[in-house]
Amino acid sequence: MRYPVEHKKDTHERIVKAAARQFRLSGKYGVPIAYLMSELNLTHGGFYRHFGSKEQLFVEAFEIGLEEVRARMKGAADKHPGKELRAIIEDYLSLAHCANPADGCHMAALASEIGRCPKSVRSKIDAALKHHISEVAKRLPGATETERIHNAMVLGSGMVGTVTLARATTDTGMRKDILEAAKKFYLGAFCR
Repeated sequence: MRYPVEHKKDTHERIVKAAARQFRLSGKYGVPIAYLMSELNLTHGGFYRHFGSKEQLFVEAFEIGLEEVRARMKGAADKHPGKELRAIIEDYLSLAHCANPADGCHMAALASEIGRCPKSVRSKIDAALKHHISEVAKRLPGATETERIHNAMVLGSGMVGTVTLARATTDTGMRKDILEAAKKFYLGAFCR
């Protein structure tokens, strides 16, 4: 039975979106391809009609994850005209985002694993991250594009680290304090 061309594209996107969520939840090494494909009612062998390797899927899932983060940021910003950056910071450093890694930021969920990936994978992730930083920089203060990009790097790395640290603790009070301290700092630094 032959499928329409769109079927392969749709299936590919389904796999990437499901993988993006599963990687954030369980890590790159915690998601066997056979399990992922089974959850989508697809065959393990079918994976290789879409991807050359798990690393290729990981990079595509990371790229989709960054798009999802930008969409989430835009949604938060759109709800608060004139206070867009404040809304983005508050949303990212929220208890809800911290408690839901499967639906949250890829960097906060996977940064330590990405650092252990082969250079070929990290260089592709670098390209996606540079694009993401340049998009985020458009929302940040700064007299020049370079200053805005530096601000985006500082804010992004700080918020990713904050969420990563907050997720590491089992003490809910400490988790809340970590998020609130960072939120106060970044709002003061960037939303005067």
